[in-house]
Amino acid sequence: MNNIEYLSEMFTLQQKLNDETNGIGWENGYTKNDRIINWKRCIYMESAELIDSFNWKHWKDIDKATDWENATIEIIDIWHFIMSLLLEDYKVNNRGSFNKLLNDVVDVHGFERFSKEADNRENADTMEVINDIEAIIHMTTSSSIDLFDGLLKSYFSMSLKCGVNLQTLYKFYIAKNVLNQFRQDNGYKEGTYKKIWGDKEDNEVMLEIIASQDFNAKELYNELNKAYNSK
Repeated sequence: MNNIEYLSEMFTLQQKLNDETNGIGWENGYTKNDRIINWKRCIYMESAELIDSFNWKHWKDIDKATDWENATIEIIDIWHFIMSLLLEDYKVNNRGSFNKLLNDVVDVHGFERFSKEADNRENADTMEVINDIEAIIHMTTSSSIDLFDGLLKSYFSMSLKCGVNLQTLYKFYIAKNVLNQFRQDNGYKEGTYKKIWGDKEDNEVMLEIIASQDFNAKELYNELNKAYNSK
């Protein structure tokens, strides 16, 4: 797959998930249940959760190692909401076609580097990465935001420092998209879904499944279903 194909599949799946979860026309800012949608808030809340993957507390567990598995999941979650924000922006503001959106992402300064090998995350400077994450939080809490040379550029740079490049993003996004669909199909919005399976969170179970072998989306969904019903 080339870079455009990676992006096309992810943005297509995100559009489908949003259509099914929030209802057609969610780009206008409301779900089918008349709940306000705020993708920027979603981004900065997930970014705050990402910070908690790092050992930043000066008063507790000062020798605790970075939880890189959780950091990767949070980076993927942020990507869900960045794509949603871009899809909304292009639809509402008539910025152009789906293909134009993909090409605009590719043209962002830093994307070419993002499509290549990621940094060794074990060499990451924790405080530097946290500063990068906080920059994303500041952008998404402001009234105006540069989606490309601001948000996307910063996201790509931060992700690389955490060992996530385009190919890794794609692999984990597909897996998390399947999990998100599974959650919706099993009562996530209604509050009946059980996020803890046995003694593990569903994200952990998903990571164990995809670590064991390669699955396509349908196969992964079936594996999740088996694990969920045996909890």
